[in-house]
Amino acid sequence: MTLFRSYLKARARHEGRARPAATVRHVHLSDAPMVFVPLRMAGEAAAPLGAMVGCDPAEPRLLVVPQPRDRDLRFAFAAELASVMVPYIERYAADSEEVEARTPYPRCLDAPQIIVPNRGALAFVRLLGRSTRFRRTDGPHAVDPLVPVLGRWLTYLHGRGEYAGSAMLLSLTDALAAHWVTGQSDAEDTDPAALLGWIDPPAGMTGPEAAAVAEDPRRSPPPGPDTDPDFDRRVLQPSIADYDASGSADRVRAALHDQLRPTWDLVWRGVALLRTLPEAPSAVLRWERDRASLAGENARIAEGGLSQGRWDSAVAAARRLAMLEIAQQTYEAGRAFDDPLVMAEYRAEGVAFAGEVVAVEPDRKIIPPGGKRPVVRPLVTVKTADPLRLAPGKKVLSPSRPRQAGQILSAEDGTVVVQINGGVKDGVPEVGETVCYADLDPSGGRRPPLPALEETPWTHGGPPQEYVPTDEDAQEAWS
Repeated sequence: MTLFRSYLKARARHEGRARPAATVRHVHLSDAPMVFVPLRMAGEAAAPLGAMVGCDPAEPRLLVVPQPRDRDLRFAFAAELASVMVPYIERYAADSEEVEARTPYPRCLDAPQIIVPNRGALAFVRLLGRSTRFRRTDGPHAVDPLVPVLGRWLTYLHGRGEYAGSAMLLSLTDALAAHWVTGQSDAEDTDPAALLGWIDPPAGMTGPEAAAVAEDPRRSPPPGPDTDPDFDRRVLQPSIADYDASGSADRVRAALHDQLRPTWDLVWRGVALLRTLPEAPSAVLRWERDRASLAGENARIAEGGLSQGRWDSAVAAARRLAMLEIAQQTYEAGRAFDDPLVMAEYRAEGVAFAGEVVAVEPDRKIIPPGGKRPVVRPLVTVKTADPLRLAPGKKVLSPSRPRQAGQILSAEDGTVVVQINGGVKDGVPEVGETVCYADLDPSGGRRPPLPALEETPWTHGGPPQEYVPTDEDAQEAWS
């Protein structure tokens, strides 16, 4: 946790209400998101017990597995879930455009967005996808044809969700915690009821009081995917026993509805709260990347490409890691450049500074190292009160002129001299102007050079063999 967020947490605890950590919304919200609230059986990694899913806050669809130990009922649940999710996803995936660029590429006009309550539900989505993507639709233990399609899409969405700033698969608590800081622990922030209690407590209650109500499982059911042990003993086990005896799932459905509906309503309440913040410009760009990724995956499926295997090859893993790092850097820089409150975190840490321009040499020229002709390299002198840990020679960028490359020449006694090395056409700061510079790059930097798959060096196993799915690929924790 950064120094600035620690300060906000202390203030939230003192004031009894969450403190804003952002002035704009750093995540895109779809006009028609799908909410998915799953429950699983205690003691089972991902044996589904039930779920609520849908795009209408007033009309959730309740899915139930009345006997979670019954394999056929579990896959009937997966088939019913697929009948809801797959058309929703493929409706967006099928509608794309060609983007004019140096290298033209397809991009979907819009993309699906599935919102779950917390990270536990994200893990459930991952396991459900990986455990169904290679299921057979013929022969012994055949499943509904939509089940492996659902598994493939869920595996893709979870993998895409690992890229910082991606919004096609969202955890509500992560999104809320990125915009507000509460006075409770990070573990307690994984409960939407407790988190929303701090952010938007009921009239006459403080954040801690509202969170205390949320911690009582009888007054506020757990958000899942794990159920409360007391609920399992008092309600769930007798309901399942009743199903085993009578064949009627009504009692199980009623019990799970009462457990799921409060969390369902909380998720939609959290989404509405996020919508009160204006969307950040970089969030729009990240959503465009999501749409391009979706178009690429849809094209790969149309060409007969296989779903993700259990293990990546050496080159594929290195390539993915590099892209994840670039996405993280781009996300962090984009948030800071869009939002002065986020930038305050970096200023408090000494990797960014803001202040008043006290001197400018706009026409200064030098001969750069290795050069022969003088080039314009303006100097900007900034007076700042921020603690600074950036050494001379460090490259910096300014949110007001993100294409203008700067370099710190000196930093002493609150006076920082910045040399402008590029982007002079965007205009040099003027004396009296307030500017900010940071050791952040919204472009994310360059991708490292990596060999093609067929050129994988012998030190990393050599070129990988062609991937062919096996029955073992589906034998994960839920099967």
